[in-house]
Formats: sequence, C-alpha cells, structure tokens
Amino acid sequence: MTEEGSERMGHLTTKDAYKSLEERINWFTQGAPASETLYKILQVLYTEEEAKWVALLPVRPFTIKRAARVWGTTEAKAEKVLDHLCEKALLVDSEYHGIRKFVMPPPMAGFIEFALMRTRGDIDQKYLGELYYQYMNVEEDFVKDLFFATETRLGRVYVQEPVLTNDKTNHILDYERASHIIEEAEYIGLGLCYCRHKMYHAGHPCEIDAPWDVCLTFGNVARSLAENGGYARLIDKAEAMDALERSYESNLVQIGENVRENPAFICNCCGCCCEALQAARKFSPMQPVATTNYIPKISLDKCVGCGKCAKVCPILAIEMAGDSKKKKAEVDTEICLGCGVCARNCLVKAIEMERRPVQVITPVNSTHRFVLQAIEKGTLQNLVFDNQAFANHRAMAAVFGTILKLPPMKQALASKQFKSVYLDRLLSLHKKR
Repeated sequence: MTEEGSERMGHLTTKDAYKSLEERINWFTQGAPASETLYKILQVLYTEEEAKWVALLPVRPFTIKRAARVWGTTEAKAEKVLDHLCEKALLVDSEYHGIRKFVMPPPMAGFIEFALMRTRGDIDQKYLGELYYQYMNVEEDFVKDLFFATETRLGRVYVQEPVLTNDKTNHILDYERASHIIEEAEYIGLGLCYCRHKMYHAGHPCEIDAPWDVCLTFGNVARSLAENGGYARLIDKAEAMDALERSYESNLVQIGENVRENPAFICNCCGCCCEALQAARKFSPMQPVATTNYIPKISLDKCVGCGKCAKVCPILAIEMAGDSKKKKAEVDTEICLGCGVCARNCLVKAIEMERRPVQVITPVNSTHRFVLQAIEKGTLQNLVFDNQAFANHRAMAAVFGTILKLPPMKQALASKQFKSVYLDRLLSLHKKR
C-alpha cells in the first residue's frame, strides 16, 4: 500500500474492522443482522486486514482502477489483493469488453455458502458450520430477514418436470424448467451442498442421506468459483442433468434464484437441512420462497391412503385425513410449494400437478429483483446513492429503466424513497407516452 493507503487503513484501526465490514455488508438490500455470532463468522472468513479492505469497497461492480483509488495504492498491488479475495470466494470477478470487474457477493446466495461448497483446510469448517447453525437455526434473525423482509423472494421453486403429464408439459414455460436453465447456461459449476455440509459439522447430519455434490451454479458465478479456489467444478450439460436426476431420485426440491433470465444458482434441497425449507416448516403459513405455478391435485378415488406422499413432503404440507380405516391424503394448498415430490412418490398415480389458478410473477432478471426488494425494504437509495459505488449514467439508467417498468404502486414507493424531483419528472413523462 502507498502511504495514502496505509493512512486510510490506519484510520480504520480506530474503529473495529469487523464492525465496518458488517456495515458494508448491510448496504445490500439483503444484509446480515448484527450479533456476536456474526462477528465470529466474519473473523473466520476474513482476516482483520481483509475486513478493512472489503469494508471500503463499492457495493456495485468495480474495476481494479477503482479499488486502487479507494485503497490508495497502485493498480498492480490492488489486483494482487483482489485476486486473493477471489481465491477465498469473498469476491467474484468477471470480464466485460476486456475490462475485469469485481463484486462482493451478498451473504446468500453468496459468501456464506461459498465457504462450505468445498472441503478446505485454510479455515476450521467444523467451527464455521457450528457458527452458521447458531446464527441461522437458533438465532433466526438472519433467516427471517432473508426470507420474509420483502414481498419479492430471493428464491423460487422449480417443479419436477418428470411428474408432469403431456398436456401439462405443453404449458410449462421455459424459465419454469430447471432443464432449460441448464441447457441455456454458458458455464455450469457443481459444488457441495452448503446446507448439508453445514448441518454435518453442526452435529445434525441429513436425515435422508441425500447426496452432497448437487449444488449447481451458472454463468459468471460458476466460472469465477471454479477458476478462483475451486469452490465449484465446471461441468457439461450432461453431468448437470445427471445431478438433477440424482436429486429427483433423492426427493430433493429444486430452488433457484427468483428470476426468469440467467439465474445464478439452483440448489437441490432437503427439508431437514435447507434453511428455506426449514423456514417453510417453522413459519408456516408464510412461504420463504416463491412457489411454482403448479399445485398437486389428489384423486380421492385413486388414493389408497398409504401415506407415502405425506412422509416425503419436505415442508409437511400433506396430512392423512379421515377416520382410521379410510384416511386419504390432503394438501394444505396455502403452504404447498408445488415442487411435485409427492406426485413422484405416488405409486398409484393419484396425484397430478395442476396449474395454479393465479400465475406466480417472477422478476425478469437480477436487477429487476434487486430493485423490487430494495423498494419493498426501503433501501433503494442505498442501491443508487452509495458514494463508493457509482455515479455513472449507465448504472443509474439501468435502475431507472427497471423502475419505469414497475406497476404504479411500486413506482410511487420508489419515488418516495428517492425524494427525487428528477425521478418524479421521469415518471410523469413516462405516463404521458
């Protein structure tokens, strides 16, 4: 570091480095509530010096030149630090028109998970798994904020395609099919299931002994995780489909990023380990992830009352109702995610997946989701006016362009949060078109 950079770092020593990092993380729409456990987690993942570096970085993607300027050092030294942070999966890198950019991933799906997506010896993974369990499964504030703080959900469920009959298959949209996501992906990464890895170290191993090597990442995230530290392994489409098939056979639920275009991940989740499915059980009838556009319909004439569907339902949405001799399966449609695990396990084919009467709306892409969640959480101004992040017209135009496509109610909320004459004028002109 130059003298200027060292001085800047020196100023941070008067304030706890990890507190600064925590504040930086909470500039995200998705943050991490403060607690002593979070402090310990950050100490495992970041050295004190790394915490100081990252606390100064922009929220939005940035270049080596920008990092060098923020840190007060040369570009060569900044790139070395950035490479090191990528190798620890604390940053993700990309290249656009020959310019390398970096971004800090959010806590989830992000740096919290990446730390356990492979086995590694540079950190104590057992201790980290125990801390994760305490922070997410015992303290709960993080999980509540992650899954229930906004109407727009972080993740969404994919229906298990093999259970759809031919007439249902004809009506399923491309973005609703996990197989389509695999077919369209430029890069596909395969890593360990963070949830089952965490629960194993915390002393609560998976109850159904589901496979670990089924965590799928896509696009630039997959490439960056594979090339920097081997947190994922780049695979072809055939191996990705094999991971999907193995997940179907183990009655796992496919949960991916809640976007239509270029989702960054699809997790294959069990009800005993996955935080989202655990939250669905614990906080029922609130749903932590967006459902599929399907709902199981049970034919009471065909149902033999075996109860297998109730046993395999990952969120306990099916119960056996009726007298002891004539029990039939009954679905709680208010909490059902529409995954199709029950239909797959019905030996007498008494369960069919029907389209829901009301279509579930899915954000177009990550920017659309970020803006919606920021509006709903009241943090839109953070997304746009982060002094360290950006002030360029292209980034502002992307956000404003997304806002202009929102329903009037969301636009009004956005305008209120901005308190911006410029945005009010922009919306007014848009309405007149």
